[in-house]
Amino acid sequence: MQRKERRGKIMHDIEPFYNWRHLYVAEEDEFSVFYGRQHDEFHFTHTVYNYYIHPQWDAFGSANLYLKVLFADYDFNYAIIEMMGEWNDCIENDIMILKRRVIDHMIAHGIYKFILITENIFNFHASDDCYYQEWWEDVQDKGGWIAVLNMPEFVLQEFHRIHLHHYVQLLQQDSWRTFQPQHLFHFVDNQILKMISR
Repeated sequence: MQRKERRGKIMHDIEPFYNWRHLYVAEEDEFSVFYGRQHDEFHFTHTVYNYYIHPQWDAFGSANLYLKVLFADYDFNYAIIEMMGEWNDCIENDIMILKRRVIDHMIAHGIYKFILITENIFNFHASDDCYYQEWWEDVQDKGGWIAVLNMPEFVLQEFHRIHLHHYVQLLQQDSWRTFQPQHLFHFVDNQILKMISR
């Protein structure tokens, strides 16, 4: 029981990164799928594994996976999205839900470079790669890419096992919180250019 209580406390305490909120707020972005959404800081409703999580995380239809759009730049065509929870493509088809309800909307508004921050992914259950391939095909013709930042090692192994690294670039940058959004974008963009030019 003590272990469960500790896990619950950890879930509750994990907040989306908030130091860029003076630069961008998805709820105030009229192009965002989360435009107009309100968060109640006193009533926790979302759960992962039946444990309440911080109310600033945004639900998008998945049972145990949440996200926060930390920044979107429509001039430079990129978005930075922090993920949290269990990513389950096998049973919940989370990649399909993410693609249809969030990513397709962003692509329609000119976003085709995506940085996913995944250090708070607790579990990953793979299925096939069709939605990853579709996402990659949607952006690569525009010179876009999908970068996954700070994925836990066991999830990295699973991504490699089913060859998802063919569609997403797997990167590490532990000090990303010290960057401004445009600096993180340039760092990731440069890393991807180096990978492509090898």
